[in-house]
Amino acid sequence: MLIVPPNPRRLFSLADGALIRATGVTVNRGGKPVVDKINLAVHPGEILTLVGPNGAGKTTLINAILNLIKCDGGLVEKKSGLVVGYVPQQLEIDSTLPIDVRRFLYLGTKKNLQDLELVLEEVGFTASLTTPVQGLSGGELRRVLLARALIREPELLVLDEPTAGIDYMGQGELYELIRTIRDRRNCGILLVSHNLHLVMAATDHVICLNTHVCCEGKPDIVSRNPAYIELFGEDTVNPTMAFYTHKHDHRHDHTGAPVPVKERQTHGDANG
Repeated sequence: MLIVPPNPRRLFSLADGALIRATGVTVNRGGKPVVDKINLAVHPGEILTLVGPNGAGKTTLINAILNLIKCDGGLVEKKSGLVVGYVPQQLEIDSTLPIDVRRFLYLGTKKNLQDLELVLEEVGFTASLTTPVQGLSGGELRRVLLARALIREPELLVLDEPTAGIDYMGQGELYELIRTIRDRRNCGILLVSHNLHLVMAATDHVICLNTHVCCEGKPDIVSRNPAYIELFGEDTVNPTMAFYTHKHDHRHDHTGAPVPVKERQTHGDANG
């Protein structure tokens, strides 16, 4: 009897131009699913956001998609040669380790100093390159981690709670930066957050996760969905909150100037 292992990874050109697609991805713990039959796809120039309460399986799903943990079922398909930049939710560096920003960014890359300086400028990092990583503020560290992911020139950027440890004002600025990076680089972004209202202006499609997919769609639609309200409470529904929809019909060149691109066709909901 032939036994096919769960979740084989396949690399090829996906028919609809997606960078990555997950179909029926399941991860079990203690015999129970913590991620249950999840479907999603990320395309170039698209920001897809996973929202959900603590323990909903958001980080587990990301780790499964990136093949950092084993899946118990489902399939992950990736574009051939896909380059991924990843910003983890947490980074722990021994306080006794003598490493500054420059050395941290050089790890695992052959980029030169000018390349590092350009990407740090792109993410708005203004501190010295000789600053010890352990001495960075929460906002500075998140920008350095983002810069390190961008050094790889990724087609897909995966951000797990990218504003962790940042105050509310700083979170809004960082989400705006993420949207600008998408516009400039035309990369796909898979973003994890626990707060839809903070990311709604910077996302195209939302999947509300609580082990399974509760609801999905545009941010303003999801925020009014009964399943979302049940998870986050009535007080999260603010009728005066202005939802911004970014019509992404262009990309940006190296100078930041817009360059028209063809709109991709919609092939149905990822979890449809």
